[in-house]
Amino acid sequence: MINKGSKLYSIFTGSCPKCHEESMYLNPNPYVLRDTLKIGEKCSHCQTKYRLEPSFFFGSMYVSYGVGIAFSVAAFIISYFFLNSSLMTAFIAITVTLIVFMPIIMRVSRTIWINMFIHYDKDLAQKNPKKR
Repeated sequence: MINKGSKLYSIFTGSCPKCHEESMYLNPNPYVLRDTLKIGEKCSHCQTKYRLEPSFFFGSMYVSYGVGIAFSVAAFIISYFFLNSSLMTAFIAITVTLIVFMPIIMRVSRTIWINMFIHYDKDLAQKNPKKR
């Protein structure tokens, strides 16, 4: 189990990287496509700004490439080796996987990117215990 205080907790839940108390995203459902990348200005719990500078999340495109490759490799291995499909079917599986998981890949990439620059503050969590 992934506990609060770890980078993985923030990445997989999309929560504030500093306090882990609330979601960065305005809509928790990534498949509402018009709201997929909408984030709040700052955390209401710890006041951490999510947009550190203009165009801050452009860097997440590089992370998105790596995450997309990981999803593609997983889809290929599952379809080609475990399901014994043809090479063409494996490539179709990769394409379908990337299309279906694109909103999740975009959110995870943004969350990984911001977690590279903002770190969890356990003292902040202890000062302001809220629904722990």
